[in-house]
Amino acid sequence: MTNRWIINSLNDDQKKHQDEIAKELKIDPVLAKLLVQRGITTFEEAKQFFRPTLNALHDPFLMTDMQKAVDRLNTAIGKNEKIMVYGDYDVDGTTAVALVYKFLLQYTSNLIFYIPNRYTEGYGISYAGIDFAVSNNVKLVIALDCGIKAIEKVAYAKERGVDFIICDHHNPDIQIPDAVAVLDPKRSDCHYPYPHLSGCGVGFKLMQAFAKSNDIPFFNLMPLLDLLALSIASDIVPITGENRILIYYGLKQLNNDPSIGLKSIIEVCDLTGKEITVSDIVFKIGPRINASGRMTSGKEAVELLIAKDIETARKKSHAINEYNNERKDLDKNMTDEAMSFIEANQDFKSRKSIVVFQPDWHKGIVGIVASRLAEEYYKPTVVLTLSNGMATGSARSIPGFDLYKAIESCQDLLENFGGHLYAAGLSMREENVEEFILRFEDYVANNIQPEQLSPQIEIDAELSFAELTPRKFYNILKQFAPFGPNNMKPVFVSRKVRDFGTSKLVGKGHEHLKMDLIDNSDCNTVINGIAFKMGGFNTFLKTGQPLDICYTIEENTFNGNTSLQLMIRDIHVSE
Repeated sequence: MTNRWIINSLNDDQKKHQDEIAKELKIDPVLAKLLVQRGITTFEEAKQFFRPTLNALHDPFLMTDMQKAVDRLNTAIGKNEKIMVYGDYDVDGTTAVALVYKFLLQYTSNLIFYIPNRYTEGYGISYAGIDFAVSNNVKLVIALDCGIKAIEKVAYAKERGVDFIICDHHNPDIQIPDAVAVLDPKRSDCHYPYPHLSGCGVGFKLMQAFAKSNDIPFFNLMPLLDLLALSIASDIVPITGENRILIYYGLKQLNNDPSIGLKSIIEVCDLTGKEITVSDIVFKIGPRINASGRMTSGKEAVELLIAKDIETARKKSHAINEYNNERKDLDKNMTDEAMSFIEANQDFKSRKSIVVFQPDWHKGIVGIVASRLAEEYYKPTVVLTLSNGMATGSARSIPGFDLYKAIESCQDLLENFGGHLYAAGLSMREENVEEFILRFEDYVANNIQPEQLSPQIEIDAELSFAELTPRKFYNILKQFAPFGPNNMKPVFVSRKVRDFGTSKLVGKGHEHLKMDLIDNSDCNTVINGIAFKMGGFNTFLKTGQPLDICYTIEENTFNGNTSLQLMIRDIHVSE
């Protein structure tokens, strides 16, 4: 499938801001363009972007119901009531539970935590969890990363003398649960300045408010920021505004003084002594934390994250690493099976969506499989399996298409659903699956744009090698990190580059291309690049054919020498 290149341009007003900010900051116009593309148009905004400060965090009491939540929490601790910290079984949920549990444990010992079982209880607040709270004389439940739609369950708990504080970040319905407090920056009546917090982020704001109400220094919250960094990176929330500040300091904590539990998982990931980035969390640490909830119980992930001694932590992290290895095998087998089914069924070729249902697939893996299918076929995708008599699964979207609205259009067929723009979970009666497939496809076909169905690469700016080579350029570019949604690593295009004469095929099957390139600018420097699975372009290089390349820029250290390396995303033959 050929990638379309979309080169982002600036309008006249933005170009004016670009000129102003380049002059004021004394930086390359290309770097100024990157700032303007991110909504940064003044010196002060640039200062906040490049130098995030914890003083810029919003007052947590700006969030609707925060005062109610803190009052109830203070009462519970004052009366020594038993408190249960309840959370989802994914990275966001388990880090949220660990964060709130670790902080409150300093102020009350009458505290337990609970993670629902994915297979017997399903997502979110469960009746089994409430019954567990009642049987353990719990008077207050703090629900994290879930609960915004648990109207009947919160009512059930209230009848049994259990109060709820809900900390969620998912889209609410018109009606919200009758809890003591419902903290969700996406509530229509919530005017909190930043709506994109992770579930763990909402839990952190509750702890920040609790600390503020009890004159506890903010410094006491700092050791918890490593957990918050994990949730922000893994839950794919925008790394802008308050999230940028929190993950900036969270990464510092993770690199300089991680908790015992995270230190042990860093060892397992072979990241000890290396600078841990958002990418390391997304592809190495996060999947291992997630594997616990996928394969057995998310409880083990929390036990790792709150571990107080290194031996316990190592034991837990090695067990979780094994779960991750099992998950990889299942993931591959299920993906292969799903793709074989799709390839054998001609109907999928004409459809704008993919919905596959296999009753014996592993429930904990369907989300990963949905992601892989959406990436492979570039269509909104739903993967369903049978669990507790229900067709249950996960959905993933493609850039620009609102998956949540597509599923919401079928809500009369569903028992439960929830999620975001690009990812969602859902369940329905098995007899509704066929109708759901038809209705979901009908919505997608009528609402998706043709250009959304072919992969595209958004390119931030065109760059000559002469602009790239000054060291100052990359030193400033590095300060755009941490990268993530709404602040992705900048992608550049360079035109009519040619082989210096030393480019070569690498890899066991010679499928990768190690490139040594020059261009037509007044630059005599040879720029190195690596193009994975693009060995077919070697013929063009060796015949002197100029190529257009799009890429991100990395540092590569070899034998003690550090140089810039282009990570080639795509190649087109120059026109």
